[in-house]
Amino acid sequence: MAGTGWRRGRFLLARVASGGGARSRASCREPGPDPPGPDSKPGKSPGAPRIYTRTGDQGFSSTFTGERRAKDDQVFEALGTLDELSSAVGLSAEFGSESGHTFVEELHKVQCMLQDAGSNVATPVSSARESHMKRTSFSEKPVLELESWIDKYSDQLPPLASFILPSGGKSSAALHLSRAVCRRAERCVVPLVKTGEAGANVAKYLNRLSDYLFVLARFAAKQEGKKEQIYRRMEPKN
Repeated sequence: MAGTGWRRGRFLLARVASGGGARSRASCREPGPDPPGPDSKPGKSPGAPRIYTRTGDQGFSSTFTGERRAKDDQVFEALGTLDELSSAVGLSAEFGSESGHTFVEELHKVQCMLQDAGSNVATPVSSARESHMKRTSFSEKPVLELESWIDKYSDQLPPLASFILPSGGKSSAALHLSRAVCRRAERCVVPLVKTGEAGANVAKYLNRLSDYLFVLARFAAKQEGKKEQIYRRMEPKN
């Protein structure tokens, strides 16, 4: 990300900016300029910040702690993948909303939790002060909540007898895609956890989230009456 990096970027959440407070769907929005006043003129907004600042043009960006790191650093690799995951979950929520699924609100909460996870990743322990750590800590409570959701949907599904392929309608397929991105996000975060730069609960959350997305994909297919494609060994034709 250009500009002042993760201090002003997508993972600077309401919780980070304010140091606490209730979480809501609105709290996931990025900070932006105030709406124009009654005396504002079209095309002129001297008080509005630009989305670009050119400070990242040399291949470096800032963490929440203010540390400058190369954009191919593991921290930014993890942050970018978390952003991609949130986008995939958002797409899943849109498909789910079109089909009238009640789990959409859960997916919106997942997106907010991914923002919180990103805040933790964007605060490398090696350059963080205690004040940074307090504002971006990630607890185990979201992990336990995911487990309760997984149990809720698993109880409504028949046991798996075969490997299934990502399928089962748009909602289900989108959730499978989110699950695959989630696994990649976990692989990006684990090295940071191993070196002590990110919290272990972030990796736990992603591990549990992929299970939740898998179960939810199956549940969506069942609710929509869609057929899940079963893996079959395909013999090549002569």
